[in-house]
Amino acid sequence: MISSDAYLHVRGESQFIDDATLPEGTLYAAVLASPVAHGQITQLNLAPAQELEGVYAVLTAAHIPAQNQIGNLILDEPLLAVDEVHYCGQPIAMVVAQQADLAHQAVQAIAIQFAEQPAIIDARQAYRLGQLLLPPRTFSLGHIEKAWPQCDVVVEGTVESGGQEHIYLETQGAFAYPTENKGLKIIAATQSPSLVQRIVARVLGLPMHQIEVEVLRLGGGFGGKEEQATIWATLVALATFHLQKPVKLILSRHEDMRMTGKRHPYSSDFKIGLTHTGQILAYEVTFYQNAGASADLSPAILERTLFHATNSYFIPHIKATAISCRTHLPPNTAFRGFGAPQAVLVIEAAIAKAAEKLGVTAAVIQQKNLLKEGDRFPYGMTVTGNQSRRCWETAIQQYEVDKLAAQIKKFNAEHAFYKKGFAFIPICFGISFTSAFLNQASALVHVYVDGSVSISTSAVEMGQGVNSKIRQIASQIFSINTNRIKLNTTNTSRIANMSPTAASCSADLNGQATKQACLIILARLEKVARKKLQLRQVDEDEITIKNEMVCVNGKATNLTWSKLIPLAYFNRVSLSAQSHYATPHLYFNKTQEQGHPFAYYVFGTAITEATVDCLRGTYQIDTVKIVQDCGNSLNPLIDRGQVEGGIVQGIGWMTIEELIYTEQGRLLTDRLSTYKIPDIYFAPHEISVHFLENANNPEGLLHSKAVGEPPLIYGISAYFAIWQAMKAFRPDLQFTCSAPLTPEKVLLALYPNSY
Repeated sequence: MISSDAYLHVRGESQFIDDATLPEGTLYAAVLASPVAHGQITQLNLAPAQELEGVYAVLTAAHIPAQNQIGNLILDEPLLAVDEVHYCGQPIAMVVAQQADLAHQAVQAIAIQFAEQPAIIDARQAYRLGQLLLPPRTFSLGHIEKAWPQCDVVVEGTVESGGQEHIYLETQGAFAYPTENKGLKIIAATQSPSLVQRIVARVLGLPMHQIEVEVLRLGGGFGGKEEQATIWATLVALATFHLQKPVKLILSRHEDMRMTGKRHPYSSDFKIGLTHTGQILAYEVTFYQNAGASADLSPAILERTLFHATNSYFIPHIKATAISCRTHLPPNTAFRGFGAPQAVLVIEAAIAKAAEKLGVTAAVIQQKNLLKEGDRFPYGMTVTGNQSRRCWETAIQQYEVDKLAAQIKKFNAEHAFYKKGFAFIPICFGISFTSAFLNQASALVHVYVDGSVSISTSAVEMGQGVNSKIRQIASQIFSINTNRIKLNTTNTSRIANMSPTAASCSADLNGQATKQACLIILARLEKVARKKLQLRQVDEDEITIKNEMVCVNGKATNLTWSKLIPLAYFNRVSLSAQSHYATPHLYFNKTQEQGHPFAYYVFGTAITEATVDCLRGTYQIDTVKIVQDCGNSLNPLIDRGQVEGGIVQGIGWMTIEELIYTEQGRLLTDRLSTYKIPDIYFAPHEISVHFLENANNPEGLLHSKAVGEPPLIYGISAYFAIWQAMKAFRPDLQFTCSAPLTPEKVLLALYPNSY
């Protein structure tokens, strides 16, 4: 079944915040953002803006009625700066005017001066200066110091991984209007409606029930609207609260790129020890995370980095340390993979360097150390339902790797300046929020008297197809056509205390809650059907609904869904149900750094082939061939789209998406003319996805597995495929890892003495 939103999207009929019909008298907001990364505000003259005709208000921190604080995990982020600024783009004031262009004109009229101070933009510099968000954390297993003497080969190195801009199609924005009794309704582009509700209530000093937050859909999120949508929703709420008029704020692409946080850049040190046969015995790694100016979700992202430090390998002796460093960049935030890709890149780089030392391909070491059933992770969980080796072996067979290797060898022998390379990458990705309390969701299901069905959940549809999967669940349980089923907007008045739509588990959580609510209604309908068909409750006859027909022991009766529903209503049987689902058996002790943080793991293997023009430094990703463990896929079409999109996004992070800041902390790549993302010409010529067969997942929704985040990690193999092609041109090349591997870096590596 195709995504339920697809028909609207292709017709241009999908509604987003900027498409909404606005009430008469709606005002428009624009934000005064700091032009410096670090400094004291020495002068702020609002009068030139306030005096412009059509300007209703210029709001600063002084206008906040309660707390000037939007921090979530750590209370360290003001809504509006007071005396000091900590990053370029930090909001200082907000203008509200009759038209959007007037609001922006008024922002430019504000006179502001700073006593600028040095900016820290590098995580290691922040670490040296003691600028940490929280104390370092360490996961360990075995006895690392005792293991080193047992190793035949020990290699060390440093890995640099850059940030990544989200480039969601719909930029950040929100719209708010006043309701009765001094309440507010906010239409927000957020993955976290309840977080917006809670923060707005905090800032305005109102109870949460006075704040209603609604999300129709998002034009993409990728994690960038999990926390960072909150500030814009809170700003329009503040303006609406003061003026008692509707207020709208939509960031331009330039503003969005300049003012919002990105994927975290990491700088990491590793040391890996192996036997002469390639068995990994010891691995030590330190991650320096560039958090930006405030915490945002950095502590949680850092934790997931530790959880995924060993990727899909068992290593008996490990010490992984992670350090979150405060700098003067915009607060970096969630991005698809949530810290795991940064960790996986480091272990894969360590293996590549070790393979170079041993004189073997990285695949030899990768395959030898793949997880086995019962292997233990450093944080205490053991591997169950392991599909790591099956995915690897299936990929080798499915995609005829020996033949591919021979073709590449032949190509390289025949071409002097074009070279090909290929690389494997396995994945093991834990599914669940690592904070156990977030693993909960609710659903509210109504069956109307005409047989149509309305469902409300806490899931936000942002292109990932979660609403389609939830419709499928209800359709399957009731055995009715999906056309009868509507998914409502995500609204805090219908579903309270929502977890974010994130961590690849929203279909699991909300689907399970929907399933339970539907089963409650179905049990009631069974009783109605038994009575109508004059079957006693004690009878063993099995009542089912199949294709909208009530069946007894599998045989259709003359009682249809359309007749059964009004019959239940006239017999005063409730046709509504609410259900709450919480993932069982999850816990984690942060004092001991041990526990059971995940419901299950997603496995997979990708093989990426690349061609490098060794004169120009440019490259093409030829093919990506994947074996993906989706369990029993709920919707193969949607899941395939998620895999393909994740791969391309991951390749972009590894290759051409480069964030460049000045020493003063100003982003230079703040437009799509300077920040390059994969387009149709850059995308792989071929993406093949094979879903692993006979891989049912008892822990997942109808035996399925999550698919949102894990495939992005496959993109990491593009780095190593390009490097192998470079190595074919220059066999003396010594492996280094500094991502993204842009064409400029390729040229500098191939011709180090020429530039």
